[in-house]
Amino acid sequence: MSKPVTRREFLNLLGAAGGTAAALRAGTALGLLPGAVKAANLDLLNLGSNQRRVAVLGGGISGLTVAYELQKMGYECTILESSHRCGGRVFTVRNGDLIDEIGNRQYCEFDNDPHMYFNAGAARIPSTHRNLLHYCKELGVELEVFINENKTCYVQDDAMLGGKPVRNIEYTTHLKGFMGELLAKALTEQELDQPFSESEAETLLSIIDSFGDLNESHLYTGSFRAGYAEGGFLKHGTQKDIIAFRDLLKTRLGRGLINANEGDTGPILMQPVGGMDKIIDGYLNHVGSNVRYRAMVAGVQVNDDGVQIAYDQDGVRHSLDVDYCFNCIPSHLMTGIPNNFPEQYIRALKYIRRGEAYKAAFQAKRRFWEDEDIYGGITWMNNPSRQIWYPTAGIHKEKGVILGAYDYGGGMYHTLMTQEERIEAHLADGEKVHPEYRNLVEKPITVAWHRMNHMLGCSARWSRNFGAGWTHEEEELYHTLQAPVNGRHYMIGDQVSMHSAWQESAVMSAQWAMADMDQRVRAELA
Repeated sequence: MSKPVTRREFLNLLGAAGGTAAALRAGTALGLLPGAVKAANLDLLNLGSNQRRVAVLGGGISGLTVAYELQKMGYECTILESSHRCGGRVFTVRNGDLIDEIGNRQYCEFDNDPHMYFNAGAARIPSTHRNLLHYCKELGVELEVFINENKTCYVQDDAMLGGKPVRNIEYTTHLKGFMGELLAKALTEQELDQPFSESEAETLLSIIDSFGDLNESHLYTGSFRAGYAEGGFLKHGTQKDIIAFRDLLKTRLGRGLINANEGDTGPILMQPVGGMDKIIDGYLNHVGSNVRYRAMVAGVQVNDDGVQIAYDQDGVRHSLDVDYCFNCIPSHLMTGIPNNFPEQYIRALKYIRRGEAYKAAFQAKRRFWEDEDIYGGITWMNNPSRQIWYPTAGIHKEKGVILGAYDYGGGMYHTLMTQEERIEAHLADGEKVHPEYRNLVEKPITVAWHRMNHMLGCSARWSRNFGAGWTHEEEELYHTLQAPVNGRHYMIGDQVSMHSAWQESAVMSAQWAMADMDQRVRAELA
């Protein structure tokens, strides 16, 4: 910004943003939650006496979905999993479990109790992810509410109040109060003409932009926070229509509804009872005998009538010939495996970047957060550890497992540290919120996904212009990778979706691929 912004100038913007932001909040409170698509009703052909062999490369949730559905229809499915476990980034850590980080192997030493676990990868299921919830129900996976937003948790920033943590409810209430005060002062000419400093103005503008999801011109043109009218996973989402503010004000319930997501309530998220990998167990109850563990894919050759796969297991090279192949190996690893994919297909595989997620957890000697009226939820910190999660599982038991760090966007900061440096950093950061933190936690584990064996990264990232949308080239590469090679080889997983990092995306990519293959099989048998 080139000059100080006066209160009058700022209030002109705030006045324009305030109504539209309020409309968004009121619309959400009125039930305009993110668009919930109906769970896909797969209508796959039962093969009967017609045989088809399928290879599933990788035992992630997309691969397990394929094996589960196709086996029911008479397909012979073989799952090749390079690791000692299935699930991929669905990884729940318990007593005795191996954390297979290259250069930093760890074994979990948590107490061996059912509630003493840590979801090191996927940890939340939004209530709108109906395809995943459909499988949870069908597989008998018991669910419980996951507490994400909790106003009794803390906000901590060294630059605020000398680093003293404050409750979330205090911070958000006062922030809104002062914004309201600025609006009220619109009637006071003397106050209006006092300028903000450049730094103050930039901070306030960024808050307003984020609060209202405004565009670069500080205008509200709708938001995907209100949900999708259609799409959003395998194709770009279409925004829902904006509801006029005047229409929202026609009910006197607005005053209560505007605060419905605050205080005692919050957004509805879920988790499986006992850990996210209960979903994986549900699949394996049906297809576990089809899995070949520690089977490293060494080559994929696609032919006109099938796919030939080479893999190594226990030091022996094996060959597997199948009619169709569904591949959820991370794209950056697949490019290093010999194959005969078309040039543009390989280019698409190489284009995808990988996120740098990092998590850490401690066993708590006692559930000290419950002494502070915290039951689940997230404390936010402006330091590299970023977040502390308090467990929903095991309320009022003696001990619990607390997430001590979660850095989704810049996880290499801790990844590049030694294990000892990581732990000390999280203890120091945690002490700023809970002064006795260092003496209250023990048995730390860290999970740096960029160095986790067989993964070497987190969720796929297609767009390289964050916030600016996809380029035409990225669109073409995405659709190139989504389409099967010779109608025989399908890449699947959240990496073949436009809304990565969610199990729902992986499931939907698998459903799309199976539906496409089904049409080809029907044509062959016609």
